[in-house]
Amino acid sequence: MKLLQLITQLFPLWVVSFAILSLYEPIYFTWFSGNLITYGLGGIMLGMGLTLNFNDFKLVFNTPRWVFVGVALQFIIMPILGWVLALLFELPTFFAVGLILVSCCPGGTASNVIVYLARSNLALSVSMTICSTFLAIILTPLLTTIYSGSYLEVDGWGLFYSTLKVVLLPVSIGILFNKFLPKLTKLIVPFSPPMAVILITLIVASIIGQGKEIIIDSAINLILAIIILHFFGFVLGYIISFIVLKDKNVSKTISIEVGMQNSGLGVVLAKENFINPATAIPSAISSLIHSVYGSIFVGLFKNLKQKI
Repeated sequence: MKLLQLITQLFPLWVVSFAILSLYEPIYFTWFSGNLITYGLGGIMLGMGLTLNFNDFKLVFNTPRWVFVGVALQFIIMPILGWVLALLFELPTFFAVGLILVSCCPGGTASNVIVYLARSNLALSVSMTICSTFLAIILTPLLTTIYSGSYLEVDGWGLFYSTLKVVLLPVSIGILFNKFLPKLTKLIVPFSPPMAVILITLIVASIIGQGKEIIIDSAINLILAIIILHFFGFVLGYIISFIVLKDKNVSKTISIEVGMQNSGLGVVLAKENFINPATAIPSAISSLIHSVYGSIFVGLFKNLKQKI
C-alpha cells in the first residue's frame, strides 16, 4: 500500500519526467494513442466514480456557497484567461483552440491529490470536482464554442457527445458499481489513484511525443501562455474566493481546484473533435505546468499554513 501511495503522491514528478523523456524518445510512449487515450481517460473517470457514493453529493448541499463560488470561478476565470492569452500571444488557430478548450475543462482528480498533500479541505475539493465534472458535460462544449468562435467553427454537439461518453458514462458506472458491489469496489479502490496517475502520465507523454517537432519548433509562446494561465488560475482563485468567503483554508482548496484542469479530458476532446492533432498539445503541456504549480503550492500551503 505504501508503494501505491508513493506513486500517487509523486504524480507531478512522473508527469514531468516522462514528458521530458518523451521529447527525447517518443517511441516509448507514442504507441499509447488513438482509442487507447480515450479508454485511458474513461478508466480515470471510472476510477473516480468508484470512489464516490451518493452520500458524497450531500457535501455539495452542506456547503453550497463554498462549492458554488469555487465552481463558478473555475468556469469563469479559466475560459476568459485562455481566450485572452490566445489573443495576446497571437497563437496559431490549432494552439489557440486547444488552449481555450483546456481552459474550459473542469477540475480533475489530480487536484484532489494536491489538496490532500497540501492538507487543505479534501471534502470540498471532491465536491467541487464532482460538480464541475458533471457541469462540464454542458459547459465545456458551450464555453469552447463561444470562445473559439472567432478562430473556427466548433462542433458543439460533437464536444457534448464526447464529454458525455468519457465523463458521465464511466463516472456513473463507477458510482453504481460502488453502490451494488461494495465489497469488490473496496478491493479495487486502493489501486484507482495510482492507476489514474499512470494513465494520465501515459496520455501526456504520448501527446508530447507525437507533437515533438511542433513543440520544439514553435511552442514557446504556447508554453508561456499556459504558464501564465495556470499561475493566474491559482492566484485569482485564492484572492477572489478569500474576498468572498473570508476563509483561508477554503480559499486554498478553491485555488488548487481553479488552477488545475482535467487536461486528460482536453486531450480526448481535442483528438476526437478537431482535425489537426496539434490541438491536443496545449492540454498535454497544461498537465505538466499545473502539476509543477501544484507541487509548489503544496509546499507553500503546508509551510505557511494559516499565514496566507
